[in-house]
Amino acid sequence: MKRSMFAGAVAVAAMMVCGCAQAADTLAKIKSAGKISIGTRDSSAPLAYTLGDGKYVGYHVDVCLKIADAIKANLKMPNLPIEYTVVTSANRVPLVQNGTVDMECGSTTNNAARAQQVSFAPTTFVTNVRTAVKANSGITSVEQLNGKTVATTTGTTSVQLLRKKAGKIDFKELFGKDHADSFLLLESGRADAFVMDDNILAGLIVNAKTPADFKIVGESLSEEPIAIMIPKDDPAYKKLVDDTVGGLMKSGELEKIYNKWFMSPIPPRNATVGMAMSASLKDAIAHPNDKPAEDYKK
Repeated sequence: MKRSMFAGAVAVAAMMVCGCAQAADTLAKIKSAGKISIGTRDSSAPLAYTLGDGKYVGYHVDVCLKIADAIKANLKMPNLPIEYTVVTSANRVPLVQNGTVDMECGSTTNNAARAQQVSFAPTTFVTNVRTAVKANSGITSVEQLNGKTVATTTGTTSVQLLRKKAGKIDFKELFGKDHADSFLLLESGRADAFVMDDNILAGLIVNAKTPADFKIVGESLSEEPIAIMIPKDDPAYKKLVDDTVGGLMKSGELEKIYNKWFMSPIPPRNATVGMAMSASLKDAIAHPNDKPAEDYKK
């Protein structure tokens, strides 16, 4: 037993030194498991959210269902079931990294730090980090958050961006466990502002009990590419995902999916987000790429 453990340790050490660890094979894993596991969010409307009873919908959920169709065709397994796993801002990267989910279809920024642990499909949304406040608050800029309480979601980078942009203003931080919880901090008056991706803020506001009570204000703290996460070091799987997303872009299907979720009434309240496709997203669709957020800031 001791020799076997020693030999195993030597083998692992050797792989680490030579960099010859076996690459991931997500397609083989899906075939063996007999299911496709999609990681998604429950309160990132209109990108990904739940309607209850295990039903998940949204712009990125639809894109991932197209990828799932491509997987089924590749494996010649048309009846492969899809299993949804709710992920959070805190655990989404590890659950992709360890293979718990085969793709994460939420609201995740592609950045250099995450790209060391996972891969990203071509950019399918470009967000701006902004601030939601009560409409009657009088707050219109970042500078006016001095002395205020600001909510954001655990596992996100919004507060760091706010501090970097705002400089020496002093504010108290409150963290929600998810985006719905963070919005509740604003809605209930426990926070004066909620800093997050503008699309998430818009989705939460449009589905609020009284949308007119809220507004998105101030300058953008950061423009960032959002994309679907997949396991790293799996070139065959990444090619399938990239080809599928690129095909949606080239055919115009991605724009149709976008308009369905951003420019048309969406459940559960049949309200319209009304966020037209930005110039940055149009450029990302015209020139498919998986560039990280750092490239957008240059």
